[in-house]
Amino acid sequence: MSAQSTEKDYERGIDGDEEERSQMLEVSLEKGNIDLPSPVSATQTRPTNKPRLSTAVIIPIWIVLSSSVIIYNNYLYNTLQFRFPVFLVTFHLTFAAIGTRVLQRTTHLVDGAKDVHVSKEMFLRSILPIGLLFSGSLILSNTAYLYLSVAYIQMLKAFTPVAILLISWTFRIQEPSKKLAVIVFMISSGVALASKGELRFNLVGFITQAAAVAFEASRLVMIQILLHGLKMDPLVSLHYYAPVCALINLAILPLTEGLAPFYEVMRIGPMILFSNALVAFLLNVAAVFLVSSGSGLVLTLAGVFKDILLITGSVLIFGSSIMPLQILGYSIALGGLVLFKTTGSK
Repeated sequence: MSAQSTEKDYERGIDGDEEERSQMLEVSLEKGNIDLPSPVSATQTRPTNKPRLSTAVIIPIWIVLSSSVIIYNNYLYNTLQFRFPVFLVTFHLTFAAIGTRVLQRTTHLVDGAKDVHVSKEMFLRSILPIGLLFSGSLILSNTAYLYLSVAYIQMLKAFTPVAILLISWTFRIQEPSKKLAVIVFMISSGVALASKGELRFNLVGFITQAAAVAFEASRLVMIQILLHGLKMDPLVSLHYYAPVCALINLAILPLTEGLAPFYEVMRIGPMILFSNALVAFLLNVAAVFLVSSGSGLVLTLAGVFKDILLITGSVLIFGSSIMPLQILGYSIALGGLVLFKTTGSK
């Protein structure tokens, strides 16, 4: 895998929410814009009728929706005490599977699915194993909210591009370079400092989020190996992956959470879950408009700005404690992320 491919994966690594990470933002170096982070796409052969929004309009909308998904999920888990991440992820994926099919029949937003042909062999050899990693990443990332603060989770997610590079180097998909090694060290050191400064450090939560990062990094590397040269926008990706992952999660739901979440739904109210899934789905719709809205660097900086807002919001809304050492560490990690974006492939 080239440094360009890894840079595309990095874009997914900085975005905030677990689902968002799988939907959002690869950099298209050829066009200077962003392609979508999904695994399958064919070269577009028909003209697109999708509407466009300016960068000044769509980036604030994306930041608000992305932050809302994370804050809403944390509110569900820790304020409303709906502590069933497997059920919530399954509900989101089911909602997305239905939503993409409704949009396919009523809008042009999912027209890209017409150019993607998934054979039985591709499904078994590529879609299914990548879907398993996707499900694992989503469930583990959501489970981490039960143990860690939003602010600390965002800091740990900064390690995702490092995990991608380490996996790529281990399996000789990409050759190491001194420049990338320095960036890896910079991000790793920043995350380590942020962890050292965490007052509410929880080992179970840390291991859970670390495993989520490993699953996500492995998934992104597998996409490059198994589906090299194929791309999809977020909604087309959801169109194919949401049903697969929903069925995988449904299979493990009885073994992990049983019937308890169904009783709890009546306590918090079905509309809470519906609105939560709707916000997450709207984020995927916003990502489609984001695709051609600006350069990769602009979107990277928007992601950094969003993470800073999330950490600040976590402190103000949920009372998370942020120590000066964490601020220093996360600043170093963010510097490494921006450096990777601006120089990593040069």
